[in-house]
Order: sequence, then C-alpha cells, then structure tokens
Amino acid sequence: MKIKLNLLSLLLLMFVSCACFIMCRENDQAGGKAPGQQTKNGEALRVSKETHGSKETYGSKETYVSKELQTSFVQKLHGLNEAQEIDYSSLLRSLDELAELERAGTWFQGLALTESGLRENAGDYAGAVAAAFKELSMAYGLGLIQKSEIEQGLSNLISAKNEESVSSNIVRTAANAMILFINEKWIDSASGLESVFNDLIHDEPDSFSRWMMLVCVLEKNRAQTGSASLQEDRRVSTAYKSIRARYAQFPEYWYRGARAFSGVIAAEFAENCINTSPQGPFAKECRMILASFTGLKNEEGLSIKTKKEIEAVISMSVNSGNPNSLDVLLPLISLPDNPYTVYAVGALRSLTSAPRFRDYFNTQAQSASQKTSDVSSRRLAERLTYICRG
Repeated sequence: MKIKLNLLSLLLLMFVSCACFIMCRENDQAGGKAPGQQTKNGEALRVSKETHGSKETYGSKETYVSKELQTSFVQKLHGLNEAQEIDYSSLLRSLDELAELERAGTWFQGLALTESGLRENAGDYAGAVAAAFKELSMAYGLGLIQKSEIEQGLSNLISAKNEESVSSNIVRTAANAMILFINEKWIDSASGLESVFNDLIHDEPDSFSRWMMLVCVLEKNRAQTGSASLQEDRRVSTAYKSIRARYAQFPEYWYRGARAFSGVIAAEFAENCINTSPQGPFAKECRMILASFTGLKNEEGLSIKTKKEIEAVISMSVNSGNPNSLDVLLPLISLPDNPYTVYAVGALRSLTSAPRFRDYFNTQAQSASQKTSDVSSRRLAERLTYICRG
C-alpha cells in the first residue's frame, strides 16, 4: 500500500521562496506580480513539478545529454509518478536511467525531486527523503537557500510523520540522520544513515546516501587524526574519488573532498568547488585551501581566482568593451607569485593590442605606483607595467 509522505510539499515549504522565484519569474511578471511576490504553496508545488527540463535551471552547465533527451526523459518520469498502478520494474529502470543522466554531467532543477517521487513509489522511503535532501543541498551549495531552511524542512517532515509504522519510522530516522549531517555530527549521522540505507537492494553504489556516508567517514577521520588506519583511509578516499562523475556539478562533493585530501588532489577539488559555485558557501574555504597549496597566507586566498573565473571575467570585459570589468582581477595581480596570478597576467597581456584596454592598464599602473609604501601595490604596478608591454 502506498503511503502519502507529501515529501515535496513539506520539504519545499522553505525552498519555494527561492526555487519558485527562479522558475516562476517570467510567469509572475506576465501576470502582474512583482518578482519575488509570495506564491501560494499549492501553486508553487505545481510549478515545481511542471517545469523540469525548462530553461530555468541551477546553472548553464554543459552536459553530454541534449535538452531534448532530458525533456523526453522527465516527461516519462512524470508519467510513472502519476500512474495509478505502479510497475516496480519500470520504476527501477527509470532510477537507473536517472543515475546515468547524472553521471553524464546532467543536472537541472527538480531532477532530484522527480527521483524522490520515483523512490517513494518504489517503497524506498528513506531514498525519497535523501533525494529531496539532495535537491535542497544543491540549492544550498549554490547559495540559493540557507542551511537553517533545510533543517527546518526536515524537522517539519519528522513532525508530520508522527504515527507508528515501519515506513514512518524509516522516514523519521532518515530525516534525523540528515539533520545530524547538516550539523556535522558525523558519527551519529553515519549510524542513522547506515540503519536505513545499507539494506536497500536498489540503492546505487554512488547514490546520494552513499555519498553522505562516505563524507561522514572522511570528516570523522579528519577530525580525529590517527583514528583510522592507513588502509581504511585509502579505501574510503578511493571510494569517494570513484563517484566524482555523478557529482561533477555538486559543490559540496568537491568541498568535502578538498577538506579531506591533501596536495594537488585537494587543490583540484577546491578549484572544482569554486568553479561550480564561485559565490556559494563553500568557495571561501576552498580559496584558502588553494592559498595553502600555493604557499600564500589564508587571507590572501580570498583574492585567488581560478583559471575558469579569470577567463570568464576577461570574456565578459571583452564582450562588453568595458575594461573596468577587470577591476576584480587586480587583487589577484597584486599577490605574491603563484600559478593563478601568473596565468592572469599572461591572459591580460593579450588585451593590450586594443587601445582602450592598454589605456586602462596604464592608468591602473600609474595609480598603483603612487603607493610605494604598500608592497602589494608595488607588485601590482610592476605587473601592470609588464602587461602594458604586450
């Protein structure tokens, strides 16, 4: 018998203000509503369910799956979720197909909520909670909602499922484990996750629940240095790295890896975290990880821009014909020698063939040269002068 968890309505209560603003922006304006005006919960839930595969997504990432295939697949999933009679084998095949979409680098808003509905229909109630949590975690990683809002939504779910039944107990245990995960109670969270996820025969080895359990181990070992054997560390680290394809667009995947690993691997994970969400909640710490890797001070790391960010700034400046857009790169140019500064200087030199940009660099160099008591200003003046030579 199928139970009504109402996962979407409960977990989306705090997600509506952000997700529906993104998805309903054009609809609200067309209907005379001001952008951001509160939308009724029922309308918000309907819009969330009906706009999968639309042009409004979390990001404009390139994937190996065409928009047409994405749309076709989501329409198929909607049909399964709305079907009166549940075909269990079809649900499992659809979950496999959804996992392959994610492994191909595809992510669009509402995909994990669709997965949540599939898992609920398949009787995987813990997995349904985890999938909805994945959707919200993605939004948090991109800076769209606050951590407290996710926790409140999970708390609402626990309060709503207060009857005594096997399914309700599973939902409460899963939601509570995720609240512990949010609050970085790694040992307790792992215990709760293992109690509801380990025996699921249709749980993929790189599923979101598996990712959470790996994070718990990595973070626990990081906090308790020497608590794990070298063999266990290597086993968990290898397992974590092996699931990267499915989480290529998930900022927190890269963030947790950057914290857990060291050297060039940590730097790679930190760069990927920043590239997926430059203004997100994990970017600041990842810039500090890059600073440590390159021999800079932590506070200097805040000025670091990744290669992808540098290229995006330069592209925007060139396309707009506005050299002042390059101002955001000046703190990077003034840092002590490091690979990111070297790359930025080299990339900016190519712009000096345009008089407007050459004049901009000359003006900035003259301004910086007047602050001779400031070491970083002297470095900036020297490098801008070098850039001006083309």
